Amino acid sequence: MHFVYILESETTKQWYIGYTTDIGKRLEAHNDGKNVSTSHGGPWKFIYYEAYLEKMDALGREKFLKSGSGHRFLKKQLHHYLGISNM
Repeated sequence: MHFVYILESETTKQWYIGYTTDIGKRLEAHNDGKNVSTSHGGPWKFIYYEAYLEKMDALGREKFLKSGSGHRFLKKQLHHYLGISNM
């Protein structure tokens, strides 16, 4: 399986969007500081993920989610988590 995921920093509330084939090990790597992009701001927690059978589908979705349209989609998708009431 191929996963596209969103992490949230428990301290800064910033998001990180990424791709992996092993979602458990990937979270450990982020929290152990083994990823330059997330070495600061941890601990990190999963707030969303999607699973794909094909790698290219997952990579395409990751690219979309990192775009402006993708951020708008995530805001709508996660509005209950984010506490946004007027959507």
